[in-house]
Amino acid sequence: MNPNTPVIVGVSQQLSRITDPREADEPVDMMINAVLAAAEDTECAQLLPKVESVRVVRGIWRYKQPAAYVAEKIGCAHAQTMGTPFGGNSVQSLVNRSALEILSGDKSLLVLTGAENGNSLAKARKAGVELAYRETHGSYDRMLGEADDMQSEAEAVRGIRQPIQMYPIFENAIRYHRGESLPDHIRRVSELWAGFSRVAAGNPHAWITNAVDAETIRTPSAANRMVSFPYPKLMNSNNAVDMSAALIMCSVAKARSLDIPESKWIYPWTGTDAHDHKLVSARDNLYSSPAIRIAGNRALEMAGLAVSDLDFVDVYSCFPSAVQVAASELSLPASRPLTVTGGLTFGGGPLNNYVMHSIARMVELTRENAGKVGLITANGGFLTKHAFGVYSAVPPAQDFQHANVQSEVDKTPSREWLVDHDGEVMIESYTVMYGGDGPVTGHFACLTSEGKRTWANTTDNDLMSELTRSEFCGRRARIDGAGELTVL
Repeated sequence: MNPNTPVIVGVSQQLSRITDPREADEPVDMMINAVLAAAEDTECAQLLPKVESVRVVRGIWRYKQPAAYVAEKIGCAHAQTMGTPFGGNSVQSLVNRSALEILSGDKSLLVLTGAENGNSLAKARKAGVELAYRETHGSYDRMLGEADDMQSEAEAVRGIRQPIQMYPIFENAIRYHRGESLPDHIRRVSELWAGFSRVAAGNPHAWITNAVDAETIRTPSAANRMVSFPYPKLMNSNNAVDMSAALIMCSVAKARSLDIPESKWIYPWTGTDAHDHKLVSARDNLYSSPAIRIAGNRALEMAGLAVSDLDFVDVYSCFPSAVQVAASELSLPASRPLTVTGGLTFGGGPLNNYVMHSIARMVELTRENAGKVGLITANGGFLTKHAFGVYSAVPPAQDFQHANVQSEVDKTPSREWLVDHDGEVMIESYTVMYGGDGPVTGHFACLTSEGKRTWANTTDNDLMSELTRSEFCGRRARIDGAGELTVL
């Protein structure tokens, strides 16, 4: 075997459930605890001082650069520091980059970590408590790419800025494309999500371990308020979690020199990265993802695998629409488990760092099941940035392979878009946003007679109510110059 073959040799996942936010650990301490636990998982007591790079996945915390602080506290103050921009794809992309650097001989021992304390922050806000954050100084030695602007002016002027607005628009487009009725659609999606909940019930690291049935998931209630049609709270990513994780990667030669048992080694076989057209306004449609299709299938192809060969899969699951698009593009049957964690609703959604938990869980499962192989998918932005990885305890038939298939994705169809439009359109998809007292705003994606995409809103209570009861995709409407939509 190539002595520079990359392996994951240590993993950890940490959950902190507190009642008093003043007792909560801040994220940088959670990262340190996760790294220490991952080092213990390797069964090598002298590992951490030899770490050459500490790599931190960006969170919503206020730190300027926490990697150097983590490095100092774990005993490798000399280590290179590396950060990532925002994006749920960041962890898998970081593993891909790290595997390539190990394979090239540039690095031989790396730590990846990340943490969020959304549960403590929510409790602190409710209690009127301000949580303390340490000051961390300096800049990262390296960054994994730059931050991307993924919002067009056309979406911004209608106030469409958040995932909770865009992903339900994708969801309703999926329903219309499938030709489903509203009742059949929400029943199918809630059953999909109930399957994720059942997996979380068997995952010792999940945030919500009590299985939730499909009827409860799809039925609005005091505990399951509507967020954005057709999604109640239990179909949204659960960011109110205190969770941290860490991965330790090294070369086979380094693992042998440190006497790390081979039973701990999990091999990344292949990895890919790509992004769809960065602006949703410019995409050909709202129910597919060329980047997932091309990059995901390339990862399997390089590994010499068909979908039927996969024993484990974790499909990125911020919202049900993201899972359905990925499953469709990769030909993953809905009848099989599509998560190893329970997903971001039930397993827990520590924002950009969720995939570190899915990889850590994949490592556990492939260690326990010799000869099995698993696929990780990762998604950032508005179904925008994608990364994939194939993992197994079995050494790959050839050295780790990586492909950036962006040039292929860039050739796929796109659309022109308009900031403002005054005239008739066809409703392509829509959602209704809810506040504490009910519907607040309806958002529409529309197509002009020339096939250009534009966006519109409504605050008409009668229309918003009807949008949740009847199919409006495909209907004719009119937009005035101010972006207000009237159905014809």
